[in-house]
Amino acid sequence: AAAASVPVRVCHQEIVKFDLEIKAAVQDIRDCPGPLSALTELNAAVKEKFHHLRGRIQELEQMAKEQDKESEKQALLREVENHKKQMLSNQAAWRKANLACKIAIDNSEKDQLLHGRDSLRQRKTTKESLAESAGNITESLMSISRMMSQQVQQSEETVQTLANSSRTILEANEEFKSMSGTIQLGRKLITKYNRRELTDKLLIFLALALFLATVLYILKKRLFPFL
Repeated sequence: AAAASVPVRVCHQEIVKFDLEIKAAVQDIRDCPGPLSALTELNAAVKEKFHHLRGRIQELEQMAKEQDKESEKQALLREVENHKKQMLSNQAAWRKANLACKIAIDNSEKDQLLHGRDSLRQRKTTKESLAESAGNITESLMSISRMMSQQVQQSEETVQTLANSSRTILEANEEFKSMSGTIQLGRKLITKYNRRELTDKLLIFLALALFLATVLYILKKRLFPFL
């Protein structure tokens, strides 16, 4: 009685939901790689969904019969028939998916058995190759060890060279500092000499001017006494 009171629209939505879930589950069965236990679980889930779907279709059919208007009753009954046909189609797809999945699982198991036999043969042949590979790896490790020893020795020589270069740079830096002091002292002396030269030139110019003035004064007195 409680189920029969479910509204028609809600019941229809639930039918559509279960239909889609069944389609998805059938696709999962078709894609199932195995084993058979996984296929059994998928089939159990599909059975449960079919059970719910069948119940909702029956509820919708009961609601259709309880409709007062004949037009609404017939419309709902047509929907019920469509849902039943869709359910039958899903059941057929379910059976085909199971068949295809079982065939695929059987083929996979056969392939595994064949590969198992081949792997036994491969194990025998790979033991020798593994022993040879182990010898090659040992030789490679020894070669790498020798190379690393040479690299360490080269690194030590490089460090010693860098230390010597650093010492040389420090000595050159001290020489540069000494030369810088000498250059600054020479610059001061040159500036001082330049100033002395300017002073000497000025004194000579003044002496020359005084001399010329004296000569002119004497000439004036001798040649133009009346002035």
